Amino acid sequence: MTANLHYQDKIAVLTLGDDENRFSPDWLDTANAHLDTIERNARGLVTTGTGKFYFNGLDLDWLMANGDRVEWYIAGVQELFARILTFPLPTIAAVNGHTFGAGAMLAIAHDYRVMRADRGYYCFPEVDIDILFTPGMAALIQAKLSPQTAVIAMTTGHRFAGPEALAAGLVDATASEAEVLTTAVDRLAPIIGKNPATLAAIKTTMYSTVATALR
Repeated sequence: MTANLHYQDKIAVLTLGDDENRFSPDWLDTANAHLDTIERNARGLVTTGTGKFYFNGLDLDWLMANGDRVEWYIAGVQELFARILTFPLPTIAAVNGHTFGAGAMLAIAHDYRVMRADRGYYCFPEVDIDILFTPGMAALIQAKLSPQTAVIAMTTGHRFAGPEALAAGLVDATASEAEVLTTAVDRLAPIIGKNPATLAAIKTTMYSTVATALR
């Protein structure tokens, strides 16, 4: 799995991977390097996956094999969330398929989300797999969802299909499989071109408590 970058005019499209997509340390390094490039060269950011997955979250196999580095690993994942949350460009997640756990948190850190309408689930399954939300993760989710949607999402592990995710405010729009990416790009196009420093400062103020908790 590797992240790949291309551009549609001045909008960067970061494809997160081509399988289940998980936060391995190598993937985090690659993604952050791409984000450095995007900050210099683009005016908007779209992230997406391929096939049936957008992103599946933590690399549990790596965690099992590296138990002594859990705190370091989680800090790196949360730093990525904080970076996307306060990114100096408009951002949107084109959720092409399943997104679970920390992958769902990555999507929710974006300014906007478009989800495939007919297939795929948006889910925080932590309650069903006995994993606790860190304070930063909880703060991120609660900053983006209504209180009742956060209760349902975080305490029941409910799997939201596209139309239900839209109704619950988890995503901002739905589209067919063939149109998820196009819809995301089209949504960003009218709002690119803001001063990056100003936009970053506004987002940092908006989400100061969340970013502090994540970091």
